Amino acid sequence: MRKAIIAAAAFFLLVPGQAAHASTLADAFDRAATTHDVPRDLLVALAYAETHLDGHGGKPSASGGYGVMQIHQGSDTQKQDDSANVMAGAALLSSYAGGLDAEARKDPARWYAAVARYSGAAQRNTAGIYADAVFEVLAKGVHARGVDSAARAVQPDRSGYEEPAPLAAATDYPGAIWNPASSANYAVSNRPTSDPIDRIIIHVTQGSYAGTISWFQDPAAAVSAHYVIRSSDGQITQMVREKDRAWHAGNSDYNHRSVGIEHEGYISDASWFTDQMYRSSAALTRDIANRYGIPKDRTHIIGHVEVPGTDHTDPGPYWDWAKYMSYV
Repeated sequence: MRKAIIAAAAFFLLVPGQAAHASTLADAFDRAATTHDVPRDLLVALAYAETHLDGHGGKPSASGGYGVMQIHQGSDTQKQDDSANVMAGAALLSSYAGGLDAEARKDPARWYAAVARYSGAAQRNTAGIYADAVFEVLAKGVHARGVDSAARAVQPDRSGYEEPAPLAAATDYPGAIWNPASSANYAVSNRPTSDPIDRIIIHVTQGSYAGTISWFQDPAAAVSAHYVIRSSDGQITQMVREKDRAWHAGNSDYNHRSVGIEHEGYISDASWFTDQMYRSSAALTRDIANRYGIPKDRTHIIGHVEVPGTDHTDPGPYWDWAKYMSYV
């Protein structure tokens, strides 16, 4: 996901790394919310939707975001130190709420547009998916990594981000939503006539659901997958037609012969791999296998790590293959 920092100069002036230190992650959210006049629990919800509050040791996500708040620009300290990262994210979010007066800033419902802009998504419906996920977390509350927020259901002001009418194109899988990748990120084909489909490849996004959708819609990404699945409820977005070759495997032969399924989350954190996600993905995999006559075994349903010649390790050690295959 690209965080398009429109007010970059103001962003860096607001967030000196040396002033951002806090003793705990909870303190960091308290301080950042107060400093930048952002609803504290909304800030926590945004971070949880992005990373489950895990900064991953300052390593970038697949789409180039850093830290708990997944910022894309900033100093090394802001990228690697949790406290500085939260302060930077709060400054960025606050910069997108410039039209709110002091009273309106207290109401999380008024922050929907700012949260949508924080996504950096070029397409408005994808930005809305991102904001909806944040407000769903806000409604449920957060209890993770020493940070707590109470459940707080609000009716956000979606002005300008109203849910669009469904796209006319039908999906290959009836349970999916169609939200296409950039045409620069896959190859038009005529499978299985041109190439047989005999593999299904399981991936983990190393980022958020909406962030991954946004990334695949960026024509500079040079990557895509046929499907992306959300952690919280198993929602499925189709981004590339199965007849076309998504660029997901890192191996041209496997791109020709496979369907790629991305799963929201990080390979180092099992909390992303919910039962809803497993069941939804397994139903999709079963449907694909039935339609193309793919055997439902671990020779033909594989992880990205098993693709020859790649350096990827997903879906990683916390992916429960036994559970997944039992559902398939």
